[in-house]
Amino acid sequence: MMDTTNPRVAPLGERPNLRAFGQVVLVLQGGGALGAYQVGVYRALHEAGIEPDWVIGTSIGAINGSLIAGNPPERRLERLSAFWQRIAHVGMRGRLSGWPGLGAISAHWTTLMQGVPGFFAPNPFALVNPHWPLGPEAVGYYSTAPLRETLRDLVDLTVLQGGTCRLTVGAANVRTGRMRYFDSRDEVLDLRHVMASGALPPAFPPVRIGDDLYWDGGILSNTPVEAVFDDNPRRDGIVFAVHMWNPSGAEPQTLWEVINRQKDLQYASRAHSQITRQKQMHRLRHVIAELAGRLPDDIAADPEIKALAAYGCVTRMHVVRLLAPRLEAEDHLRDIDFSPAGIRAREEAGYRHARGVLTQAPWTRAVDDLEGFVLHEADAGHAAVTW
Repeated sequence: MMDTTNPRVAPLGERPNLRAFGQVVLVLQGGGALGAYQVGVYRALHEAGIEPDWVIGTSIGAINGSLIAGNPPERRLERLSAFWQRIAHVGMRGRLSGWPGLGAISAHWTTLMQGVPGFFAPNPFALVNPHWPLGPEAVGYYSTAPLRETLRDLVDLTVLQGGTCRLTVGAANVRTGRMRYFDSRDEVLDLRHVMASGALPPAFPPVRIGDDLYWDGGILSNTPVEAVFDDNPRRDGIVFAVHMWNPSGAEPQTLWEVINRQKDLQYASRAHSQITRQKQMHRLRHVIAELAGRLPDDIAADPEIKALAAYGCVTRMHVVRLLAPRLEAEDHLRDIDFSPAGIRAREEAGYRHARGVLTQAPWTRAVDDLEGFVLHEADAGHAAVTW
């Protein structure tokens, strides 16, 4: 077991050659202020000379993803840092830091009452009466107009739409309740698509795209990794799935801990069952391909057999699932902790964790030839487990 809290920084000559495994995909969960962890993960990849071919995100993951895909590689870290510096929010924490617990509580209340500069601001009309007709595109306790201005400054739409790095963002159709993945490979994306992916109700109003309104994709799937598995055509690759909500945890002893644990489970999005299903499906595809390859030529040439054999697939995806560690004194309000200290701690945790995983390089381990989906579970502080 290696110590991932102080990983060795690999010299240039030892940088991992991930291209030998296919495309590099970065999947980013939603989680508000916890998204600073994703910045640290990307920083580690960037320093190792690894740039994603495809970024998939929901909510804050979509925002971070737009800052990556919407800028050339040499400007991505700068723009990510600029975004998180703009939304860092001290509130009353500094003045009450000497009182145990009060600094964090005051910061949370300041966020709830005043919003976050550069991100969202209170909508006073929403507080007048819950039945007040605000209009379908303004129904939310906060306005996200500040976020639109921030992204306008930091995302280069020319780069985003140029196709250098593919971007996919997930949003929930308000009318149909269906998940919609907006993909820069298939359509022209702009800030509306990013804003829609982060429009978490009832805090934020929906965003209209075409004839439909969209909410935060985290309502339906906060871990949008299925977009990779369902892609057509499927491709070999290494998928870094960055999870900020841990599906595993201790039994809660207090009601406060119950709320905390419930939130973890809700936003982890049934990740374990998704993984189990995908492992089964990809193994079956490999089994079909193996069986089809053993058929006599005359049988294999039959049109009906060809149609059945087409269900086979020999692509292999290495999924590296990074599970963010719980920081000291965090609770169920940690996703609105936009304090500079909280942002800095999460970014450093993501950086240390990702550097440790890159040093381990679990995708280089031998695997069964019939496995099309190989999971490397990378919990912070532990060696990555392959299964």
